[in-house]
Amino acid sequence: MALKIGITGGIGSGKSVICRIFNLLGAPVFEADAWAKKLVNTHPEIKCGLIDWYGPDIYATNGTIDRKKLAGIIFTDGKEMQKVNGLIHPVVRQEFMLWANEQNSPYVIHEAAILFESGFYKMMDYTLLVTAPVNMRIDRVTRRDGSSKEAVKERMSKQWKDEQKSELASIEIINNNKTLLIPQIIKIDKQLKEHGKIW
Repeated sequence: MALKIGITGGIGSGKSVICRIFNLLGAPVFEADAWAKKLVNTHPEIKCGLIDWYGPDIYATNGTIDRKKLAGIIFTDGKEMQKVNGLIHPVVRQEFMLWANEQNSPYVIHEAAILFESGFYKMMDYTLLVTAPVNMRIDRVTRRDGSSKEAVKERMSKQWKDEQKSELASIEIINNNKTLLIPQIIKIDKQLKEHGKIW
């Protein structure tokens, strides 16, 4: 069975770019957030749960989730967010395990924004934390999304700080435009392929 490598990082840290590099090196990548968005529209258990809690109008007439309505519920009430995450996360975990078992690779990547917060890191063999200075992350997101600095700071305030995550991470990948990025990734890839472990 392939080693399971979790990759996470705060908004604007560049974890998606790093996952693309790992993918170019031959590692299959499971994007948890993308799978969650898909499963919300397709998985019967999730759909039934959301309809039971919030009524049939939580889905549009074409059967897709009303993202604006759901966001309005979960981003204003922490308890509702926990409840929805408690419904979606176990299904995503199940899908990841099925997917991972089908891959023919020395290791697979599980990319998730809340890898540590969700507790899913416990199912990984190793976890990689992508870090970058806060100001650099804000600048990246404002340029990428057109968001205001205040909006980005608000989103960041809802995520764990890097200091919390680093206590649980196996290794840190520094993405600060100073430390060379690709050699860090190649070193990890080589260790996993040749030795089946990171040190």
